[in-house]
Amino acid sequence: MKVLISDNLSPIGVQILEDAGLEVDVKTGLSPEELKAVIPEYDGLVIRSASKVTEEIIDAATNLKVVGRAGIGLDNVNIPAASKKGIIVMNAPDGNATTAAEHAIAMMMSLTRNIPQATASMKEGKWEKKKFGGREVTGKTVGIVGIGRIGSIFADRAQGLKMKVIAFDPHMPKELVEKIGVELVSLEELCKRADFISVHVPLTKETKHLLSTEQFKMMKKECVFLDCARGGVVDEEALYHALKDGEIRGAGLDVFEVEPTTRENCKLLSLDNFVCTPHLGASTAEAQENVAVAIAEQMAAYLLRGTITNAVNVPSVSAEVLSQVGPYISLAEMLGSFHMQIAKGGVEEVTIEYCGDLSEMITSPITVAFLKGLFTPILKDAVNYVNAPIIAQERGIRVVEAKTSKSDDFLNLVNIRVKTTEGENVLAGTVFGKNEPRLVRLNGFRMEALPAGPMLFVQNNDVPGVIGLLGTTLGNDGVNIARMTVGKQREGNLNLNVILLNTDGLVPKPLLEKVRALPNINEAMVLELPELVSA
Repeated sequence: MKVLISDNLSPIGVQILEDAGLEVDVKTGLSPEELKAVIPEYDGLVIRSASKVTEEIIDAATNLKVVGRAGIGLDNVNIPAASKKGIIVMNAPDGNATTAAEHAIAMMMSLTRNIPQATASMKEGKWEKKKFGGREVTGKTVGIVGIGRIGSIFADRAQGLKMKVIAFDPHMPKELVEKIGVELVSLEELCKRADFISVHVPLTKETKHLLSTEQFKMMKKECVFLDCARGGVVDEEALYHALKDGEIRGAGLDVFEVEPTTRENCKLLSLDNFVCTPHLGASTAEAQENVAVAIAEQMAAYLLRGTITNAVNVPSVSAEVLSQVGPYISLAEMLGSFHMQIAKGGVEEVTIEYCGDLSEMITSPITVAFLKGLFTPILKDAVNYVNAPIIAQERGIRVVEAKTSKSDDFLNLVNIRVKTTEGENVLAGTVFGKNEPRLVRLNGFRMEALPAGPMLFVQNNDVPGVIGLLGTTLGNDGVNIARMTVGKQREGNLNLNVILLNTDGLVPKPLLEKVRALPNINEAMVLELPELVSA
């Protein structure tokens, strides 16, 4: 079997693949046309961030069985297209956590002691000792936005520097965070109290421009801001004005909304109180070796023995089990993603009840798929079918499975109750035919909705004209409704509806605000769920 390595990879990764008996070609810097021309020859493709595995590339890949990303992010891979063609997509999510956290610490120390500015000054022949006086970090408060794996490592290092650590993370239990000596606070409190703020969350619909003008105005004038996680979490225009106007002392970014980043597309580079690096968070010899070893071993195991590890689009189960429960795996992942996007508060407990014929089958892969779907909106590519249960355990989430041969109204049913710090939601789903997942219950609302792709979720008073006005509003802004499902429930003297709309694309934020302003609309939100992959 042949493997193509199209991006730079540590030599040890190449050696592992060759020692396993695979034929390996290293061809970096290929244009899309060149990659498309050679990809039919290969059974495996190893990439980092440079190669773009588009639908066009996948269509041309007549022999491709697996794509392996030496790292976490998979924005450069068309996963639905790969899944449709039966191509496994895997990554190495754990190889650079320490490196990323250490880079943020390095940025913090560089800023607080003005090291880059002082270096540039000396290289210009100056000796400006008074100009570049710094501050100590000892005793200062550092606020961490996102206290997951990397955020926790950053917290540990900051505590070693004798700093007080506070954190904002609506998805982490307070008790777990306090166990590592970190105080959990609101984002507003963090912005007001912290002397340093470091971002450690992925870019999601929830975190896009999470730090913007409002937050910078809350910060101390001596505050230093850091983002070594993902570009787009911070509003770069707002950060530019905060630095330029002296609202905060300084900032350091390793990641940007547009990369590669230049003076032409980023005004921040013109400021003296801004330091930056070109996305170097994972760029250490140790991290590159770790991810190269991981992805090479995973790909060799799959190509030679069929063993699946860290796949993001298929669970690690036998073909026989997959043929029995495969459609329910897809359904569960959709329901997990659906829940996380509509829920309030951090998840504390998940109870999954398998009803009907499902109770006689192997259901653990379905549970894992629900957990993967649950964490994907907040962790993106850092969660997969292997580590989802581990993440649940790390976050103190209790997961309970139950089975019953009874299933009212449906041959098979998956009932899921999710308890959060602010309440609970009940979802139920089934599969029509061979591969038609449906959400059939949301709390007290009954329906038959397809929980896939871009959706608009609306709660409204059940009065005449709402649905018509909603459709007109969307249509006037060019949004096509592919499917609509309505569920009804009586609450007191009111009839309430839940409307689920499958749309051809994500409803943009300005249009969402128009929908929310319509008469008798109580709530509206955009959902981005896994695509339905036809067999």
